[in-house]
Amino acid sequence: MQKYADITFNEGMAFDVEVNGHRFVIDAEENVGGHDRGPRPKPLILAGLAGCTGMDVISILRKMRVEPDYFNVVVSAESTSEHPVYYNKIHLEYQFRGNNLPMDKLEKAISLSQDRYCGVSEMLRRSAEITSEIKILE
Repeated sequence: MQKYADITFNEGMAFDVEVNGHRFVIDAEENVGGHDRGPRPKPLILAGLAGCTGMDVISILRKMRVEPDYFNVVVSAESTSEHPVYYNKIHLEYQFRGNNLPMDKLEKAISLSQDRYCGVSEMLRRSAEITSEIKILE
């Protein structure tokens, strides 16, 4: 099995994290013993989802010769109310800005990412409903 992350206890509720040679801190809120020195672990999963699908979409669009001037993925989620609390609904808003952004190509790139290439989407889809929309910004 390949090692992907190394997490070492720091103090309070903080942990030093190393992923692919990059270091950062995760921490909890002050009301549970943390000092808010870094993100919480669960939202990092949503950031991983946005990064995974975002990289796919850009790669696929480049192959289609579509280059947005601006691209952003906003992730919203709802959690269950009982422990273990997990995301049961996730919504992705794909935001684009630019000229020559054919909707059919944007939709195809997103569909390919969500249904074929993004492993994070596949993992999360097993426990959460994932929906998405496309917004073309002015």
